[in-house]
Amino acid sequence: MDVRVVVLGAGSWGTTVAHLAAHNTPTTLWARRADVAEEINTSHTNSRYLADFTLHDGLVATDDLSAAVACADVLVMGVPSSGFRETLKEVANDLRPWVPVVSLAKGLEQGTNLRMTQVIQEELPGHPYGVLTGPNLAKEILSEQAAAAVIAMSDATVAARLQDLFATDLFRVYTNQDVIGSELGGALKNVIALASGMADGLGAGDNTRAAVITRGLAELTRLGVAMGGQPETFAGLAGMGDLLATCISSQSRNRHVGEELGKGKSIEQIVEEMNQVAEGVKSARVVLELAEQYGVDMPITAQVASVVGGTAPAENAYRGLLKRTVSSERR
Repeated sequence: MDVRVVVLGAGSWGTTVAHLAAHNTPTTLWARRADVAEEINTSHTNSRYLADFTLHDGLVATDDLSAAVACADVLVMGVPSSGFRETLKEVANDLRPWVPVVSLAKGLEQGTNLRMTQVIQEELPGHPYGVLTGPNLAKEILSEQAAAAVIAMSDATVAARLQDLFATDLFRVYTNQDVIGSELGGALKNVIALASGMADGLGAGDNTRAAVITRGLAELTRLGVAMGGQPETFAGLAGMGDLLATCISSQSRNRHVGEELGKGKSIEQIVEEMNQVAEGVKSARVVLELAEQYGVDMPITAQVASVVGGTAPAENAYRGLLKRTVSSERR
């Protein structure tokens, strides 16, 4: 029997995941804007976020949230962390019991500092929950370049069932039982990507960028393990893999924001010029609060938070980005 996948959120990544799922099973994409849904249905394109790319002709889009959710056998949350809880509240009465809920958001909730799967547990108790994550740049996947991802679910059996729904010949999906680590890898790396982007904007060399990425991985691993993640996860696709892609790709929104900060623009200017969300901007302060809560030293995150918060220019912050008492590399 066909399993109907419903993806909420027609941004670049939500649309891409819906496109992938449509290769394997009936898939519906919910778009907040009626004109976006109509374009996907009539032209098989989403020119607002993915210009020049053709989507799977079996993908169906709608702007009717209740109708979309009511037919879901798997619900995929492709909305940003800022609107994640509110969207869950909106769909709670329409979602059938026990339907798995998969998060695509790589951010943390402001105010509560919760992961998105924790928000799912609060708003939709009893539903299997998890995350699809990894080094996945939407445009490269739509260009049919090979890529890989991890699906981590609260129920390993569910994860194995969902694995094939999103996989294609060129998009390989692995399972991972570490939901916490997989989810934190995606959220924490965005802050390090801001730092990497600053290096580009300031004209720093490859040595500096490599040092920031490597020590950034050490930072996010320390915090991730302190919060309950497994060390191996941060050396895999959800950790190092996602970090590398986000830090070095010209398609990375977070790296782009960092680069513009390095060039001297204010965060307000940069955000105004973008039509998509860079989760690291809002996550930086949250990650720093979590570091303080868990007693983890995160000097790069502290510097990034100061720049994003407007208390230090990127040039001044970058001089001290790696400054700390020199000790063992493994700390």
